Amino acid sequence: MVPLRRKYGRRRSMKRREFIALISAAAAVWPVTPRAQQAAMPVVGYLDSRSPEAVADRLRGLRQGLKESGYIENENVTIAYRWAENQPDRLPELATDLVRKRVAVIATAGPPATFAAKAATSTIPILFLVGDDPARLGLVASLARPGGNITGINIFNAELAAKRLELLRELVPRATRVAVLVNPADVWATEPQSGAVKAAAPQMGLQIQVLNADRRAEIDAAFETIGRERPDALFVGTSPFLNGRRVQLTQLEAFQRLPAIYAVRDYAEVGGLMSYGSDIVDGYRQIGLYAGRILKGATPSDLPVVQSSKFELVVNTSTAKMLGLTVPDKLLVAADQVIE
Repeated sequence: MVPLRRKYGRRRSMKRREFIALISAAAAVWPVTPRAQQAAMPVVGYLDSRSPEAVADRLRGLRQGLKESGYIENENVTIAYRWAENQPDRLPELATDLVRKRVAVIATAGPPATFAAKAATSTIPILFLVGDDPARLGLVASLARPGGNITGINIFNAELAAKRLELLRELVPRATRVAVLVNPADVWATEPQSGAVKAAAPQMGLQIQVLNADRRAEIDAAFETIGRERPDALFVGTSPFLNGRRVQLTQLEAFQRLPAIYAVRDYAEVGGLMSYGSDIVDGYRQIGLYAGRILKGATPSDLPVVQSSKFELVVNTSTAKMLGLTVPDKLLVAADQVIE
């Protein structure tokens, strides 16, 4: 009987040791699994000269494009946002931070952010959204074959400047003098837009007066000039800074009873008279689609620059009525959205 008890005791002891070893192994493995999954999750960097509030709707487009590619934020992809908060001199530091983070791809909004990312890395893929010919800007070798580590979307801000002036002339046929408000600090956007407007104006019988503003106080000063000189209409150039001050601008437009046209619908949605330009949310969606392709192994040199093909005309008839304007039926029919 004694040997039997000893045999049973040894078996019981062995089972206890095996059980403890099993629990210890499980305890060691289980906490590691989430960390391993998190470490394996790809990171998309996003670099912008503005603040998050200024582009909240556009980021929905970026996430939608990623989703269409099979990537959902915080499920199987992480987005590392870096905001310069309207301080473009911070962009190089923020771009370098994304490089140190070893993100899989960097999405950039506008030439300043794009050039900052380009200076920070020659290996991490960069996807830009710009409003002028990226080949002319020196970002890519050509639209069809970008070369290097960079490609993206052109939303044609500069190319559409003359069309916006034409629409403004159509809405305000009596206009002969048009003020053009631009941000001189955004040289990549301002110079081609101003050039296009100045070239198109004589053919429409218009005189152009360019007003500069890169600070809030200068916007007030520009509208003081407008109040004194009484131009017939206003053309507002594209600029992250000006877009961030769109409520101020549309309120001043209303105060001066001045018809104005803008490049993005954000203005019309807060009381601006009319906007015409590329569908920027769709542009961000295209960036998301390209980011998804890069995460799956594509390289920027294989991805041609996408030329925006969706444009939108938005007319605020409530503002038109306040200004005493009758919107031509032709514009109402052509409008993608009429805000009443």
